[in-house]
Amino acid sequence: MSARSGMMAAALLSGLATADAASAAAAIPAFSRMAPGGPIEGWQALKPSPKAADTRYRLVADGALTVLKADAEKSMSGLIHTVRVDTRRHPLLRWRWKIAAPVANADMTQKSGDDYAARVYVMFDYPAARLPFSDRLKMKMAESLYGQRLPTAALNYVWDNRQPVGTVQANTYTDRARMIVAQSGAARAGTWVTETRDLRADFLAAFGEPAPDVVAVAIATDTDNTGGRASAWYGDLEFLPDAQGPAR
Repeated sequence: MSARSGMMAAALLSGLATADAASAAAAIPAFSRMAPGGPIEGWQALKPSPKAADTRYRLVADGALTVLKADAEKSMSGLIHTVRVDTRRHPLLRWRWKIAAPVANADMTQKSGDDYAARVYVMFDYPAARLPFSDRLKMKMAESLYGQRLPTAALNYVWDNRQPVGTVQANTYTDRARMIVAQSGAARAGTWVTETRDLRADFLAAFGEPAPDVVAVAIATDTDNTGGRASAWYGDLEFLPDAQGPAR
């Protein structure tokens, strides 16, 4: 092998190693690799409403695979995984989910109706210092009022009960979280649905600027505002450089 060929091979191997490292950094703990009834590894509890009861999350068998089942009864809590992902390298997020039924009395335009049978949060590394002073002040007031820290920029993909798929609007508690209706109504209830979202395109459409790095992903099934019940199942979530292969 010539010196030049050796240098090219070394550069190629270095590039592959960098790509592998980036892919590993973007990995989300897969429910399918966990045991039914076992611990939910790599995910922590998320309590955006400290006074609400907890939604129950557990690993269950779904055919040959393990998935996460959520059962909410007048409750609101989620599971969160912290991860830093460069959206230029991994712009796509793919997951699959299933619901028993949408939350009948939910209404995403009202705080009293801010409940969803299933939702996937994506939180971004958006510096608070870049927000207008009025927005920072509103966030501080809201955090003081509701006793929870609000995201500086987040996308919420939800399975709503009535709004059309594709609806994008600010969350009723903070306009720094934008709600995106990925599924709506009961027509596909009881059926696994695979979603693939372009985070860069969605962030640009929601906030009008390029997407920063992702710093966390979370899932939640909640009924604390409407006082109802909901059940959902979540398959693996994956960051992808481009569309590839079926979700598990």
